[in-house]
Amino acid sequence: MFKKFDNEMKRRLAMTLGGVLIAGFSVGMFQFSLMGMDPFQVFAHGIWTQLQHILTGGAPRFFTDYTNNPVIGYGIVYMVINMVLLVFDFFLDKKKIGIATFINLFLLGHVVDWSHAFWTKLIPNPSFIVKMLFLIVAIVIMCFASALYFTSDLGVSTYDAIALSLSEQKGWDFRILRIAGDLICTGLGFAMGVLPGIGTIITAFFMGPLIEFFNVHVARPLRYGKNK
Repeated sequence: MFKKFDNEMKRRLAMTLGGVLIAGFSVGMFQFSLMGMDPFQVFAHGIWTQLQHILTGGAPRFFTDYTNNPVIGYGIVYMVINMVLLVFDFFLDKKKIGIATFINLFLLGHVVDWSHAFWTKLIPNPSFIVKMLFLIVAIVIMCFASALYFTSDLGVSTYDAIALSLSEQKGWDFRILRIAGDLICTGLGFAMGVLPGIGTIITAFFMGPLIEFFNVHVARPLRYGKNK
């Protein structure tokens, strides 16, 4: 029994870690495409952008791309933002916090930095077609990563935990809460100088069916076996 438990936990941990690594890699590709990223990343990039202004001692500038020459790494800023959200999660419903929450918190932003730097160095002047291809691939692998991460069931991200907790405690529709949160994040990110794009719209409203495809054909068979 314990051996079975250990094997299952190892499988779930591997799915969680793989999901976070692949998700971070895909966000770096979203950055590289310059065609928008998911709403929470738009918000986090807005804070990151304004920190560049503050740390360089200049007046606020909007819609400026700092991804190639940052004063402070995005991974650090992403981690701090999630630490703040983690405090809210703890008081809302600490049961939503799991090992996956901390893997996401400490790892994802740094993988994003590495991914963006890798592609920028490999393809310094991408054409529009290349950017579109990167956007499409980023969407597909983000859905794959999400399926692994959610199916492992070892906790959720600090951002997801807020909507889930409010939905359970207040009886509000999770989808409405999530859409409202995405709109708020996108609006705040835009106000702080980050342009949303087609990638933002797709990740906010149209990723569900592809995530479910990977759930059925990859994530659930990985966790439960092919017959489940």
